[in-house]
Amino acid sequence: MKTTVKVAVVGASGYSGEELVRLLLHHPHADLTAVTSRQYAGQTLTQIFPKFAHHPTAKTLCFSDPNAGLLARQAEIVFLALPHGVAAEYTAPLLQLGRQVIDLSADFRLKSEAVYKEFYSRDHPAPDLLIKSVYGLPEINRSQILNASLVASPGCYPTSILLPTIPLLRDGLVKPSGIIANSLSGVSGSGRKVEPDYLFVECNESVRPYGIPKHRHLSEIEQELSLAAGVKVTIQFTPHLIPMNRGVLTTIYLAPEKHFTTPDQADALEEKIADCYRSAYCNEPFVRLLDGQALPDTKNVVGTNVIEIAWRLDPRTGRLLVMSALDNLVKGASGQAVQSFNIICGFPETAGLV
Repeated sequence: MKTTVKVAVVGASGYSGEELVRLLLHHPHADLTAVTSRQYAGQTLTQIFPKFAHHPTAKTLCFSDPNAGLLARQAEIVFLALPHGVAAEYTAPLLQLGRQVIDLSADFRLKSEAVYKEFYSRDHPAPDLLIKSVYGLPEINRSQILNASLVASPGCYPTSILLPTIPLLRDGLVKPSGIIANSLSGVSGSGRKVEPDYLFVECNESVRPYGIPKHRHLSEIEQELSLAAGVKVTIQFTPHLIPMNRGVLTTIYLAPEKHFTTPDQADALEEKIADCYRSAYCNEPFVRLLDGQALPDTKNVVGTNVIEIAWRLDPRTGRLLVMSALDNLVKGASGQAVQSFNIICGFPETAGLV
């Protein structure tokens, strides 16, 4: 096993790219050798992100225009922090040149060309690679990530829904139908862009839903839930923009497979749910199962690669409520990508993340 691996970040000037740079600069086994940004080409990391000025690499490493051939010579593993539709342009040539790719966009999360076109309103730019990609949810797909040449790292909303729900579906504790998920996200989830909807004056002191009724992330959420359930799963998902820099809070409403009408039945189901989560996540360093009266809170996960999960049975409605909180830029993006990097390279999974 190598002690150090050369890495590059394409699209390093966005929020997720900046977070990747932060994590990789301080990673004990990563040597950040290239960062790209057309906008800032020729300028050093320190010039664009003064917060990194204390790190020697940031003083000399310059942004460059993205070029697959050059990147393949500079790095062994390339992180793509690019918009959907753009990442695919670099993935194919990098793979052909023998490099491994960890893609933070949505370009390779789906297995179906038709579903991609349905949700992203365009033909997939590299359909032959869909079958080769591995959905990069480490707690669920660790063994597949280990030998992957192309990792499609999930988004923040999918991560906040899939990690709490997949174990319940796999164990047959909840029905695969009638699932509802509501999520609240900080503004950084929309990326670093200048659009009226995301200006401070428009977002501050305001909360609003968006992407109704068919948010793009529904495609990968339903794909992965269907795999877990063994049947096609369709869910209702409503995302909301809240006046906060970062963080995602999600509440999922599920119907237990077995009805509970008495306290004893409720206690038995509660224990089964707790056992399900403990079995799935008790040894996972980045999943925090909350006990007692504790509930997920974004302030406890911001800046970390941790997802908090809690659940409550509601005897009045007969529903199971599951809640999660994570940092959309870390566990929901860059941190999760670094987690996959650690798995691929055989490093401790927590390296650079704690």
